[in-house]
Amino acid sequence: MLDHDTVTDRPATLPDDRLPATVQAALRHRTDRSVLVDHRALATVRARFDTEQADSLTRYLEASQSPNTLRAYRTDWVAWAAWCTRENRQALPADPVDLAVYLALAADTRRDGDPPRWAYSPATLDRKAAAIAAVHAANGLPSPTRADVVRLTLRGIRRTRRARPARKRPVLLHTLEALLAERPPATWPGGITRRRDTLLLLVGFAGALRRSELAALTFADITTETDPATGEPLLIAHLGVTKTDTSATAHQQVVLPRGARPHTCPVCAYADWTELVETRRRGGQDAVRTLLDDPGPDDRVHRCHRFTPATALTELATPLLPAVNRHGGIADRPLSGRAVAEIVKRYALRAGLDPDLFGGHSLRAGFATQAALGGAGDREIMRQGRWSNPRTVHRYIRVANPLDDNAVTRLGL
Repeated sequence: MLDHDTVTDRPATLPDDRLPATVQAALRHRTDRSVLVDHRALATVRARFDTEQADSLTRYLEASQSPNTLRAYRTDWVAWAAWCTRENRQALPADPVDLAVYLALAADTRRDGDPPRWAYSPATLDRKAAAIAAVHAANGLPSPTRADVVRLTLRGIRRTRRARPARKRPVLLHTLEALLAERPPATWPGGITRRRDTLLLLVGFAGALRRSELAALTFADITTETDPATGEPLLIAHLGVTKTDTSATAHQQVVLPRGARPHTCPVCAYADWTELVETRRRGGQDAVRTLLDDPGPDDRVHRCHRFTPATALTELATPLLPAVNRHGGIADRPLSGRAVAEIVKRYALRAGLDPDLFGGHSLRAGFATQAALGGAGDREIMRQGRWSNPRTVHRYIRVANPLDDNAVTRLGL
């Protein structure tokens, strides 16, 4: 069912069921489950410092990367360590030639299929090298990836495997309408998921948010302001750690104004969702059921006039977009970034679209493309999307209208 969040953060898959005992022990031992500090190096740290000091070091090293990056790095490091054990090589510190051979073999690996497909893209191999470099750096060791043999191997892989990168299709305005049309009924219990997913789609689209940024939002991150030009309410989403602001020092924020149409208005979606969450906070599940059984205002009418969320709610650092089960239960944990992508895919499938072409990035890409179609300049798009490189935005503009400012229209053919 669409109103059941079945997506969870999958554990890193191990490359070989017969991992060496030393690697398995490091993964099982909770205090040695550091990604950036190798278990052998961690043992050295613990021999020189007490447990509290070693744990502090590990905790802050882990905090230097996002959870998604750490999960990927953990998978990559385990695969590298297992290969080194099988080949009687040393994982840390690594010999650059060993690493180059490992990457070359990985580049030649194919998955079964008709026709067989490459198991790893050049970008994935770059990430594998980055993971190994990160572990070396965290342990105070020189990175083997700086050696010419590794750099040239990766360059050769990219030149040999030249292919257009697979990008998710943008959710344009008509696509967004199609996704919204596939929401569950407004009644109990699907109405809970309906309201949450409406907010997810509209905030992700209008805010040009990455899926990780959407998943990380809390009620305390959203403030309600008044548009000085119209007097209508608008939302400000304050972002924490992002892909381009890894230490949250830039205090990035995006503005979400009132929409012209109620059913695509982010402020209305926020008003509906906060009404439900506040009702649950005050009266529990029975009160939510009563709320959803009441037809309420028509979707064609704005629900955000003079909207002011409950003060107690806006002060909570609870997830803005929590997981919801099929019975109407709202979890305390937020959706993961992967779950955000899967929700977009589910609605795409139900709308008759190919779900493989859509994902979490489709909302962010859709904002840039739709804004370009609407005549927005790259500076305007960059401001809302927080892009710093105009070339990134220009890719979306070219997708939106490839003939715009193109001399081919002046050839007279």
